Amino acid sequence: MIKQCLHNLSFFGLIFLALFPEAEYAQNRSVTIKGSDTMVLLGQRWAELYMKKVPESRIQVTGGGSGTGIAALINGTTDICESSRPITQRERQAIRQKWGKDPVEIAVAIDGLAIYLHPSNSVDELSLSQLKGIYTGAVSNWKQVGGQDLRIVMYGRENNSGTYAFFKEHVLENQDFHPRTQTLPGTAAVVNAVSKDVKAIGYGGIAYSKGIKLVRVKSTDTGPSLIPSMENVLSGKYPVSRSLFWYFAGDPSGEAKSLTDWVLSPEGQAIVKEVGYYPLPRKGVVKNAGTSAPGGQQK
Repeated sequence: MIKQCLHNLSFFGLIFLALFPEAEYAQNRSVTIKGSDTMVLLGQRWAELYMKKVPESRIQVTGGGSGTGIAALINGTTDICESSRPITQRERQAIRQKWGKDPVEIAVAIDGLAIYLHPSNSVDELSLSQLKGIYTGAVSNWKQVGGQDLRIVMYGRENNSGTYAFFKEHVLENQDFHPRTQTLPGTAAVVNAVSKDVKAIGYGGIAYSKGIKLVRVKSTDTGPSLIPSMENVLSGKYPVSRSLFWYFAGDPSGEAKSLTDWVLSPEGQAIVKEVGYYPLPRKGVVKNAGTSAPGGQQK
């Protein structure tokens, strides 16, 4: 009985596709993108404009965090993972084991990880060591870094966030965040919290910078302090610059490849700047997955 039902379903499925071949065509033009909350606005804008350009395509973009996107790529529930951090060796191996293919990393934009303060905060610059002190709890009052006599309130991202992982590695030098750090589910939520609290500090992508003050950042306590401008980020002078990635299980093909080619084109890269991130340098945008510097170059 079950076999007969399955046979009937297959038969009627073939009849349906024969009568309506556009249904199979539309299915083949569908692409799912999932991952980084930092990148979700950029991904949605790309999808919106690409679907206007290619009306028969269907691009679905959702956030949830880089870790969530990578997990979805491993288990096969997304075609493209958006990630604001490089994938780990363990994640690379999981993709190989599941799909028998190497993960492919494509840098699609560049970001300067910005430090957010309330507009009325008198602090204009912070060094990486001061930021580490703040988020590990060694520095607890703004007067310790040249500000007012106010307790520092730290906002950050949840641990499935690529921004969380990047900040922990490159600013905290893999030390733990202080328990007082208030974790929020997206960069927009961090910006909103900081904009309403004179004592607050937060971090996130450069595109999310309305309603807050961007502090200048120094590599060392005596070095020059820099804003995350396009010039400073693309040159690597800004100390917390990073690539934003798309990941695939194997080489992209079909509609996913067409979309990726468009994203990397001058037209697609113009959208990067429109959204508030920085377009890629002309060279070195495609590498196999690994630890990467801005522009997709291997370290």
